Amino acid sequence: MTQDPFALSQDPRWYAVRCVFEKGWLPDDQDDSVYEERITLWRATSVEEAVARAEAEARTYAAAIPDAPDRYLGLAQAFALFDGPADGAEVFSLLRASTLPADAYLDAFFDTGAERLRTL
Repeated sequence: MTQDPFALSQDPRWYAVRCVFEKGWLPDDQDDSVYEERITLWRATSVEEAVARAEAEARTYAAAIPDAPDRYLGLAQAFALFDGPADGAEVFSLLRASTLPADAYLDAFFDTGAERLRTL
């Protein structure tokens, strides 16, 4: 029998929670809003506890720069780790159905050209 990864437990386990923010500052060369996705790890006895703690931390994180506060957008997605954090451990997974072919899917959701990242 498979164990429900989100079931209540007496023993704490690891959860990753992704929260989304709108940045409170805009780069000089950009008029568009900038969004950030953060994934944080929480040791908790339930997914509800992990999300509650992540959302409390998200509000603190968003208010960290008083002159240009970020805005936590209220989206929290949780993933129960199968094992504890370790080298190569899966820390987040999200499944999404789509009618898009693979290249269009990546362009639409992950590689829009507007990401602020360094190419390796």
